[in-house]
Amino acid sequence: MPKLIPAAERLIRARALIQEARDFPPPAEGGKYDFSYVAQVKDLLRQARDFVKFIPQLAGASTEVKADAKRVLAEIERADREILH
Repeated sequence: MPKLIPAAERLIRARALIQEARDFPPPAEGGKYDFSYVAQVKDLLRQARDFVKFIPQLAGASTEVKADAKRVLAEIERADREILH
């Protein structure tokens, strides 16, 4: 059975994945429109989203943690627009 990760740790990991997506260098040829670059960035952002997407619906999570999770989800969307568009 997989180990449960606390909500606070999920938020930290999601932010780290967002930063990793921002720091991921685009290839010299093709730039940010290279298919593999787009796929890798999208995968990092998907992993970050998967970490936090259910936190706002948890009964045991505090209001602050739920609000922080919503901010992280908004940050993921903003990172997607900034990096790929």
